[in-house]
Amino acid sequence: MSHKTKIICTLGPATESEDMIGALMDAGTDVFRLNMSHAKHEWAAEMTQRVRRQALQRGSHIGLLFDLTGPSIRTGDLPEPFTLAEGDTVEFRKTGSEATVPFSTTVNYDGLMDDVSAGNTLVVDNGALLMRIESVEAERILCRVRTPGTMGSRRHINLPGVRLNLPALTDKDHKDLALAVECEADYIAGSFVRDSAHVRELRGAMKALEGDSQIIAKIEDQEAVRNIDSIIGEADVIMIARGDLGTEVEFEELPLLQRRIVKRCHELGTRVIVATQLLESMITQPTPTRAEVTDVMNATYEEADALMLSGETSVGRYPQRCVEALMRITTRMERTGGQGFGQGVLLREERQKVARAAVTLADSLPDARLVVLTRRGVLANQVAMLRPRTSGFYAVAPKESVCRKLALTRGVRAMKIAFSSNIEETIRNVSRELLKQDLVRTGTPMVIVSDIVSDHFGANSILLHHA
Repeated sequence: MSHKTKIICTLGPATESEDMIGALMDAGTDVFRLNMSHAKHEWAAEMTQRVRRQALQRGSHIGLLFDLTGPSIRTGDLPEPFTLAEGDTVEFRKTGSEATVPFSTTVNYDGLMDDVSAGNTLVVDNGALLMRIESVEAERILCRVRTPGTMGSRRHINLPGVRLNLPALTDKDHKDLALAVECEADYIAGSFVRDSAHVRELRGAMKALEGDSQIIAKIEDQEAVRNIDSIIGEADVIMIARGDLGTEVEFEELPLLQRRIVKRCHELGTRVIVATQLLESMITQPTPTRAEVTDVMNATYEEADALMLSGETSVGRYPQRCVEALMRITTRMERTGGQGFGQGVLLREERQKVARAAVTLADSLPDARLVVLTRRGVLANQVAMLRPRTSGFYAVAPKESVCRKLALTRGVRAMKIAFSSNIEETIRNVSRELLKQDLVRTGTPMVIVSDIVSDHFGANSILLHHA
């Protein structure tokens, strides 16, 4: 089944077998994510090999995403979880300092005490526990529990509205980044990106290792939202990470933020992923809730490039059913049309205006196909941002790595075909391959757009060809 909205699956204990990875590809997965917050290096390297082998067997261009942990604040290890009642006092202290109350744990960020103030809200485990900071000392902060619950080891801490002086990349991130480059990851995601400088730092560190991955900036706090335009301009892809972002803003604001960020990504020509809790109930249940179906349909209606599954496929009981559910919901929504944000793309370069002309032509011709010849994938992404309506949109590139880097691009199907020095021969080879795969019939109109300079094609050219 062809689909426009791409699907990202997170690998984990539930999906690490090679057979399951292959089954998830067959169900519609386009990109596999390795969450380095939980992954050991040996495991991540082995998963990379399994994904590559299964993709090769299928002749598929499946992307691989390494998601770095980032500078997250986490609680320390506990002998057993704390059961907390409203009004209880909880202490978060620097490593090495002594506990002063029964409910006491360390934090992995020694600068916490310098960044927060009494009265700030502290959120544990994505909203499972809410606390108010009562006092701040040099070695510790004391908080009062506002909502009862359980707190285990290494739980994530959010501080809504607080500017944290955390580094963009931790020592662990640098080690994980080196592994991602070694594994030739197609995408590397930076967690808790707060401004464009953080994206540049990640890209610079990746290039220093001679990597060529595309950079995904995860939007997870209010500071990132304030700097969204500059982050969009610096990153290759934006991920709306609704788990942490949803604890940083009032929950009724989150859908509006999602739509605003998706729209702005369209306008500025950057791909966008909607992530977190899309099918959360399917971790334990075989079918989604009706609210989840509506949520997925909304993200598809907004014409996000990709949707991401996390716990649903990493630890859930029904990973394959989750992918099948996403496929059913997204393909049904795609048949009805979308929000139309693609009409608002800001065309600032000549190449973008040529892309618009090609999309307009292809959409105006009955049963036309849209073919992009691209060496690096840039033109294919620019065409895709205009959200062509044709069901046949193909990007042809000479390298497998370029095809994989289009795995997150909405609507496009990448094909690896060597380019000839003669453009007419290249077009004949493309037509032959499309005919062979029953993607066109003899005489089908093909709008071919290219940024490759040749004897017959100037830079940024359009050609109408019939198969």
